[in-house]
Amino acid sequence: MTQPISVIAKSLVRERLRTGLSLAEIARRAGIAKSTLSQLESGNGNPSLETLWSLCVALDIPFARLLEPQLPTTQVIRRGEGMKVIAGEANYQAILLAACPPGARRDVYLLLTQPGADRISQPHSPGSVEHIIVTKGRAMVGLTEAPEELGEGDYICYPADRQHIFKALEPDTQALLVAEQN
Repeated sequence: MTQPISVIAKSLVRERLRTGLSLAEIARRAGIAKSTLSQLESGNGNPSLETLWSLCVALDIPFARLLEPQLPTTQVIRRGEGMKVIAGEANYQAILLAACPPGARRDVYLLLTQPGADRISQPHSPGSVEHIIVTKGRAMVGLTEAPEELGEGDYICYPADRQHIFKALEPDTQALLVAEQN
């Protein structure tokens, strides 16, 4: 039986990003070479059970999580919410909304919309994800079967490889769109 290296590769990247640890640190904790982990994350190699088990221990995850593809989910962050980092010497706050996975491509758009012209988008390529922040007005945004009402400053992330909608609820609604293709 062949190992599902593509699923393992995506799982390794996802779980390493979740921990916030570097490639070198995870490799050190697992007792493997950094280059080996890099190859595995790229979908190359034929890892042994022992190597995968060591990585699971280093990542603090159950073994099965490496073999189960994770389906993208919708994520909403309301204005004022999210993981915030505050500068000590400046009036500056950064709120992390989404980290870019390795090898991903992102396009950024400013959306200028009006009520009555709903944008229903057909599914994009597999693994596509969209991130939207409403900067002015209100809109219904997300998967067509479960859109979320967003106001100024609200954020949503949803799998764009399913049909989705952007429906302005107020005149001159504006939003920032980040389209990510893996």
